[in-house]
Amino acid sequence: MSKGPMKALGKIARPVVRAWLIAGTLDITAASVYYPLVYKFKLILLYQNIASGVFGDSAFRSGIPMAALGLLFHYLIALSWTFIFFFLYPRIKMMSKNKFATGTTYGIFVWAVMNLVVLPLSNVEHSSFNIGRALVAALFLVFCIGLPISIVATKFYSEI
Repeated sequence: MSKGPMKALGKIARPVVRAWLIAGTLDITAASVYYPLVYKFKLILLYQNIASGVFGDSAFRSGIPMAALGLLFHYLIALSWTFIFFFLYPRIKMMSKNKFATGTTYGIFVWAVMNLVVLPLSNVEHSSFNIGRALVAALFLVFCIGLPISIVATKFYSEI
């Protein structure tokens, strides 16, 4: 591989990692505070619920190791959304027009794909639609995923 592609990869790696860690951490922190307080359950259940997407109900019988896997899955999902954004940004010119509109739209897009495609295909227990819970989840994804990724990506792409 020539120096050109490696240099480009090195240049984009730092902002991708920064956006991923900021977004993933903001999202899991918001969820870790909000859901146990509002729904009165132990925090470990939140992370086990994430793991249940892959492992089903057995995730709730496996304690801390499964909760740790759930946390890992959360960060892998956040990384996926970060990669997708950074891939799309230079290809869809409209994304560079307004980082806040783009981040808001992306957060709503992430919510829609997660709730209408990913979660129904996973092993997570499905509950009936609740507009209040949906709005909270969408707001989390706008403010914790869409906007931080958009802000970091806009800064990166405006400097290259």
